[in-house]
Amino acid sequence: MQIRIAIQWVFAAVALLGLGYSYAQGADSAAVEAVMKKQFDRPDAPLKVAPVTIVNDLAIAGWLQGDRGGRALLLKGHGAWVITVCAGDGLKDIKVLESTGMSYSTAKQLAIEVVRSESKLSEETRQRFASFEGFMKIDASSAHGHGAHHDEPHSKPVKGSTHP
Repeated sequence: MQIRIAIQWVFAAVALLGLGYSYAQGADSAAVEAVMKKQFDRPDAPLKVAPVTIVNDLAIAGWLQGDRGGRALLLKGHGAWVITVCAGDGLKDIKVLESTGMSYSTAKQLAIEVVRSESKLSEETRQRFASFEGFMKIDASSAHGHGAHHDEPHSKPVKGSTHP
């Protein structure tokens, strides 16, 4: 009888931990979307953000705006998400992710999770994510749309970038 009660408590604890993790992921996903929309959403070109893939304090979010698309890498620091890079398929590449400073194991996990999240989307959407040319560091003070940030001074091509 005591074993049965103990097992029920273990299952209840695991269920509660799972709910807490799910809630935290949902809250972080909403925060990532809010940060991206605050920085890039425009009345004439609303920003759609999905999916948001989170591993530890790193996130990769797919985005669509007008006929453009891409992915953003975000870092959570001091409780807030910050966009650090915009790119295309490079943000699914383990070596590229490692070049941003994350460990191999985190880069691998994030790349796998991004592919898994995006597998539920249409091929057309994935092609739009891939259409972003180059690899652009985003300065947190930038407040321009994706169309503008290619040429404005707050965005800097990363060494080795293929962006013109």
